[in-house]
Amino acid sequence: MKITDSKKILVVDDDEDIVEIVSYILKEKGYQVMALTSGEAVLQTIQLFHPDLVLMDVMLAGMDGRAICTNIKEDKNNVSLPVILISATHDLAKSLTQQGAPNDFLAKPFDVDILLLKVEQQLAA
Repeated sequence: MKITDSKKILVVDDDEDIVEIVSYILKEKGYQVMALTSGEAVLQTIQLFHPDLVLMDVMLAGMDGRAICTNIKEDKNNVSLPVILISATHDLAKSLTQQGAPNDFLAKPFDVDILLLKVEQQLAA
């Protein structure tokens, strides 16, 4: 039995290929994965799925992942839910100290080993 069997991860990216690849990688490591290709239902999905981690792109069609992250963090039920933002265009390092900030970030294109390391670090925190 893998240690990660009970850990749930919500993956949010409007690029279906990225969602498919990341979901596959995480499932291979034993995580339960739910994926969304838009940001509209993130908060509802968190309430229903109860993920242990949210992995979300910054640039979602018509939405900003940073704003969604802030909404997640401002909800008292989700304040301790770790969020990792993924971005090809934004340097998010300086935003990690702001209120409602993600717990970590990952630059695209990303290395699979770094993705898994960041996921494991947040789930262990």
